[in-house]
Amino acid sequence: MSNPKSGGLPRKHDVFQAIADPTRRRILMLLADEEMPIASIVERFPMTRTAVNKHLHVLSDAGLVKSQRKGRETRYRANPFPLVEVKQWVSFFEQYWDEKLNSLIQYVESDE
Repeated sequence: MSNPKSGGLPRKHDVFQAIADPTRRRILMLLADEEMPIASIVERFPMTRTAVNKHLHVLSDAGLVKSQRKGRETRYRANPFPLVEVKQWVSFFEQYWDEKLNSLIQYVESDE
């Protein structure tokens, strides 16, 4: 998987690795609605600034978070577009879930 920011070099972390951690998923949800400086993000988690910064780096390496310098601070915002890869992967398995659900409905509605 290449990263356009790095001139086509492979990403250090892929989207699946990045969203595997519950803290990173919470950070993504937090940044989905607004751009925030790291200080505001740190306030919402019971961990050090260094730990939050490491999570932000993983998310950034996967292309899920973008940062921008504004004055003396760096502000972060979510970039949901790489999540399309996750959606496509999950949608492949929906056919199996639908089959199992239909089988369950038929079983429950049968007289046996």
